[in-house]
Formats: sequence, C-alpha cells, structure tokens
Amino acid sequence: MTTAAQTPAPPRGGRDLKSAVLVGVVLLGVALAGLILWDWLLALLIVVLLVAGVTEVANAVRGIGLDVPKPPLWIAAVALPLSALLWGVEALFIALLGSLMLVCLWTEATRRRPTGQIILAGVFAVMWAPFLLSFGVALLDQPRGNFMVACLLLMVIANDTFGYIVGYRFGKNPIAPRISPKKSWEGLVGSLLGAVLVGVVAVPLLVGQPWWVGLLLGVFAVVAATAGDFSESMVKRELGIKDMSSLLPGHGGVMDRLDSLVFAAPVAYTLLALPIA
Repeated sequence: MTTAAQTPAPPRGGRDLKSAVLVGVVLLGVALAGLILWDWLLALLIVVLLVAGVTEVANAVRGIGLDVPKPPLWIAAVALPLSALLWGVEALFIALLGSLMLVCLWTEATRRRPTGQIILAGVFAVMWAPFLLSFGVALLDQPRGNFMVACLLLMVIANDTFGYIVGYRFGKNPIAPRISPKKSWEGLVGSLLGAVLVGVVAVPLLVGQPWWVGLLLGVFAVVAATAGDFSESMVKRELGIKDMSSLLPGHGGVMDRLDSLVFAAPVAYTLLALPIA
C-alpha cells in the first residue's frame, strides 16, 4: 500500500476513481475474509500478489537491459510465504537461502548477460517483496495471529489516511522533494499521531499486549511504511517509470500498493510476535 499523497494536489492523471475503489474493496474484502474465516485465503491472496509483484519487478528492470529469469522469482513468491505460514520464521530463512541460490543457478544455466547484474536484480526482487512480506504471513502462525495481522493492516491504513488528511490540509514542507514531492513533514506528523492513536487502542484490545507496544508499533510502522514508499519511488525514478504496471485499475501495479506494507511487516512481527516485554 503506497503512503497517500500528503500535500494538496489535484488527482493524478489517468486514475479511474471508480475502478480504484472497486479494486480496493475487493482486495480488502478478501483480506478480511481470510482474517475472520480462513487463514489460507489470506495466504493465497498474498501469494498471488507476490507472484504478480515479482513479475512487475522483472518486467521493469528489463527496460534497462536486465533480463531477470522469472521462474525462480515465482517459486520464491510461493515458497517464502508458505514456509513462514507452515513452519515459522526459521523456515522462512531457509526458503530464502534456497530461493537466492536458485536465482543464481538459473541465471547462470540460462546464460543471461550481464550475469552479475541480473543476479543482483533477481536477489533484490526476492528480498523486496516475498521475503519482507512473509513476516506478515508468519504472524498467522502465532496465537491470535489473525489479530496481529489486523493490527499491521490498521497501522498501514492509519498511516495512509491520517497522513493524507493532515498533509492535504496543512502540508507545506516536503520531506524529500526530489524523490516524492507530495510527502510533507506535516503529513508525516499526522501519520504518526494517527497510527499511535490506533495502535494504543487496537493492540491491547485485539492482541492483549500492553498499550506501549501499540505506541511503538504505531511509530515504527509509520517510519517503515514511509521508508518503503520512498524506496519504491526511488526505484521507479531510476527505472524511468511512473507505475510498476497497470495491473490494478486505478492503482497502478501490485508493488505500488504493497510498497509500504512490505517494510512494515517485519516491524509488526518483531514487536508483536517476539518477546520484548
């Protein structure tokens, strides 16, 4: 999920609002059904999104002459989240090692050149989305794991929503105008206040952990989500593209929706699933 625009600006050209709302409602509906009814439905949604996401990355870097092989990326997009769901974070790291080895071996076996750069691009694609987002899937293996995932989603939604509201009304000072000119310091403050407010309520209520864990989750999730948004903006700037793809009408590509979520997922796992109290 991309951090919402945080300074006054007209709607981005070419966006279909009705399609964007419809796609957003469908994705949110499937996610909620997975959280409430069946964990595997949510896991399946994440796998589908990750397969699409790594495909977008491979297609995007092809524009700069790097023909990254897609099959090992697809395998990683399936193996990493399912390993995390079935056997936990320990298995996730083993699956990551196997996936990175597969990227290297497949690239060499298919004689792609320049080999080193293609391998690095493939490793980046695996690490960016499948590995990081799998920490969110690993939460489902925890007691009250579905509620932990709900808290993660609430943090990202609060970051986007409060950042947009405050930034639209008061945003005047861009954080990094060369990277993302619409993101303002005022909007960031709004994101922090909103996420902390949601966190100190949601974490004790849903997960049963102390309020201060919700406070920490709100702060660090916003920092991570903002870093994820800026990271994707820098990648797209380097590649000379506006969106990663046009797969999701009104939204752009899958990675344009997942950019902040993938960075926030390890934060949520660290604070909610690991013993810190």
